[in-house]
Amino acid sequence: MDYCLLLPFTLGISLVWPCFMATEISQTEEVKHPVDSHLRVKRGWMWNQFFVPEEMNKTNYHIGQLRSDLDNGNNSFQYKLLGAGAGSIFVIDERTGDIFAVQKLDREERSLYTLRAQVIDSTTGRAVEPESEFVIRVSDINDNEPKFLDEPYEAIVPEMSPEGTLVIQVTANDADDPSSGNNARLLYSLLQGQPYFSIEPTTGIIRTSSKMDRELQDEYWVIIQAKDMLGQPGGLSGTTSVLIKLSDVNDNKPIFKESFYRLTVSEAAPTGTSIGKIMAYDNDIGENAEMDYSIEDDSQTFDIITNNETQEGIVILKKKVDFEHQNDYRIRANVKNRHVDKQLLKYHVEASSTLIKVQVEDEDEPPVFLLPYYLFEVFEGRPHGSFVGTVSATDPDQRNSPIRYSITRSKMFSIDDNGTIITTNALDREISAWYNLSITATEKYNVQQISAVPVYVQVLNINDHAPEFSEYYDTYVCENADPGQVIQTISAVDRDESIEDHHFYFNLSVEDTKNSSFIIIDNQDNTAVILTNRTGFSLQEEPVFYISVLIADNGSPSLTSTNTLTIHVCDCDDYGSTQTCRNKDRMLSMGFRTEVVLAILISIMLIFGFIFLILGLKQRRKQTLFPAKSEDFGENIFRYDDEGGGEEDTEAFDVVELRSSALMRERKVQRTATAEIRRLYRQSLQIRDCNLEHKVPSTCFTWLL
Repeated sequence: MDYCLLLPFTLGISLVWPCFMATEISQTEEVKHPVDSHLRVKRGWMWNQFFVPEEMNKTNYHIGQLRSDLDNGNNSFQYKLLGAGAGSIFVIDERTGDIFAVQKLDREERSLYTLRAQVIDSTTGRAVEPESEFVIRVSDINDNEPKFLDEPYEAIVPEMSPEGTLVIQVTANDADDPSSGNNARLLYSLLQGQPYFSIEPTTGIIRTSSKMDRELQDEYWVIIQAKDMLGQPGGLSGTTSVLIKLSDVNDNKPIFKESFYRLTVSEAAPTGTSIGKIMAYDNDIGENAEMDYSIEDDSQTFDIITNNETQEGIVILKKKVDFEHQNDYRIRANVKNRHVDKQLLKYHVEASSTLIKVQVEDEDEPPVFLLPYYLFEVFEGRPHGSFVGTVSATDPDQRNSPIRYSITRSKMFSIDDNGTIITTNALDREISAWYNLSITATEKYNVQQISAVPVYVQVLNINDHAPEFSEYYDTYVCENADPGQVIQTISAVDRDESIEDHHFYFNLSVEDTKNSSFIIIDNQDNTAVILTNRTGFSLQEEPVFYISVLIADNGSPSLTSTNTLTIHVCDCDDYGSTQTCRNKDRMLSMGFRTEVVLAILISIMLIFGFIFLILGLKQRRKQTLFPAKSEDFGENIFRYDDEGGGEEDTEAFDVVELRSSALMRERKVQRTATAEIRRLYRQSLQIRDCNLEHKVPSTCFTWLL
């Protein structure tokens, strides 16, 4: 059995190939064909590939013919086409075996179809030959233009980049068959962007072709074309746009647009005050535009700091100014970038500078003392009006107003218009050794301008206090004491201040020196010892001895005091101890103190009883024993609120008088009740007089205590 297969040539012209005998051939045996080397013979059927041009618009385009070698042309055979696309895309003439394409094919959608062919005897309905497969391939034509798939393109390149710097690579895709001629072979070209950029034709890499300045133009639109067929005429093309931005580099230094600034500052402005702003401009942006301001010659009066948000230079006062000393300043300010790369230093060789003139405005200032404080010395005991020292203040303003001086709250000193301080009371170092004064100076033409200065007055010591016993001595001597026995060691104190150490000299008075009962020995260390000078003392005949001890200091002039030492004769025990006598005296003293306490309590009760009596009389008689307001009486008792400290405490009351008054009260506790009532009545009359005078004299205050 033999058959013939008619195949079309690639140009669409039918070509009838020679028929081969339908003999049994091995399935793997290849048969050479002048067009296709993959022709095979399979069980009497020849299979092959058919080629159909895509996008063919011709209706019923003839692809080829199938024909069995058993077909004798009597129309007894029927040809059938099976497989994907059979009957819809491809049809066959059942009588002749001609195959036709009834639809336009697109290789990009499907490039290969696999079909099966069958020959049936129409009279018997049986297959004449077994089924055989064949392939229909859709051949490519250049019907797809290049497309850029990664749009939109955007790239950044630093400004001033050298020629040939890589910017970005663009890539286009062509859907045509890359193995079919040059349909998918692309070439890239630059339609817009010269002369700043160039593109490599085969790779699509864009590079810079010249240096660009961001400050002149910061972005560029570049249009790229991709054309297939290697750019030959008739090829298809596609385009895309690339936005290329220039990033900033620090190739510009900051520059002052103003060559001169005029600022003002008040002489009263404190340090740290902002007195004005200056501004430099930099064409760069971001970190490259950050700048620092400075002052030439390292000014001691002004400084400049940078506002990092606005990049302004803030001129501040570094040191207070004085209009009378200097009323204008000229300073030169520089500016430079904060961050500069080494390779860009050539753009920043010389810093920009500007001149600033600062005018100082005059202000009415308070007086100024020549010294921050004053220290004066004055001897105690000087008479009223003694010179202490002189302070001086001046008006720093041009009008030089006269100055008036005053002392704040002082009764011991006064000051005149010349600033001379004098004493108004006698000074006693033992009461107050230092006085802290506050001297105020006031301008005569503007009393609101006041300043103060501290003045320290030291009261110097003079030897005006004689030495005295350092304590009260309780001295005893045994009746059987031997000569030369030490019965007491004494020492002295002096309230005066001594530049050198105090040194005291001890001796007995002339009268006691003649008395041979006791002697004194000066130890030359500010102490002395009392010794017996005879044998035997009698408690019955002479129970107490009084000896006068003379104590002299080393002051200039030297002062001497006479101090009485009381010596009790004691009936000592067998061991010669005076402790028994001391204990007896202590018990007697305690008993006496108990009596004193009881007397005081009784006196207090009598006072309260007397007060209640007066209140009762007032209630009954509708009159008061005190004509003055009772509120004043209460105030005189409970509202004595003068501040203590300093020299004022010495004028509030006399401490010696208070002590003597207390001692007198202790001695008079044994008075009768009738005498006590009379005394209280007299004192009540004194209180009335005190209230009438609206003051609290020392006598009133003593009674109140």
